[in-house]
Amino acid sequence: MDNIVYQVATWIVPVLLAITLHEAAHAWVADKLGDDTARHLGRVSFNPIRHIDPFGTVILPALFIAAQEPFMFGYAKPVPVNFSRLRQPKRDMAIVAAAGPAANLLLAAAAAVLWHLHSVLPEAVAEFWLDMLIKGIFFNVMLAVFNLLPLPPLDGGRIMTSLLPRDLAIRFASLERYGFLLLIGILVILPLVGQQLGVDLNILAWILLPVVDAVVWVLVQVFSLG
Repeated sequence: MDNIVYQVATWIVPVLLAITLHEAAHAWVADKLGDDTARHLGRVSFNPIRHIDPFGTVILPALFIAAQEPFMFGYAKPVPVNFSRLRQPKRDMAIVAAAGPAANLLLAAAAAVLWHLHSVLPEAVAEFWLDMLIKGIFFNVMLAVFNLLPLPPLDGGRIMTSLLPRDLAIRFASLERYGFLLLIGILVILPLVGQQLGVDLNILAWILLPVVDAVVWVLVQVFSLG
């Protein structure tokens, strides 16, 4: 029980900030680029409470913690964006989409800076502080890399739609209706099938973890983390 309480305590701040500020960044950038839809809904705010989704932000991460999974996943309420109201819709779509992963990378960098405060903290507090910030770095990098996958409805899918010629972009964007089901298949069903067959079918781990490790390595070098 004590271990579960400790795990929840060290995960709650990194997960809450990573997930909600990701969406807040989308809202803020969309507003700056001409679409005030999110502003009218009160979503142009860095107050995490405005972006919490009861299941995606609270229950789902709690399930991962309870299962003691080596990774974490969650989401906040998606920010509505009316791309036709952006000043340059095709270009600005990519900028709005990239804002979420960029926010996560900034949060990871901020956690790396705060890591150095452990040297002035009492030993018991320092251990908790380091554990929380390490989780914050990894989770934010993982969330950024995951969302940059070129698959609708992820941010990478939006960016890809923005970059493709019009006809291809329309066809690619139409995949969004199946995107969530495809993600569930890749994230949950394939690994479960692989377990039954004795084969590692965790495709996202093959793709994402080397990239996540590389980005974390860069942060370690840049910010001189021990």
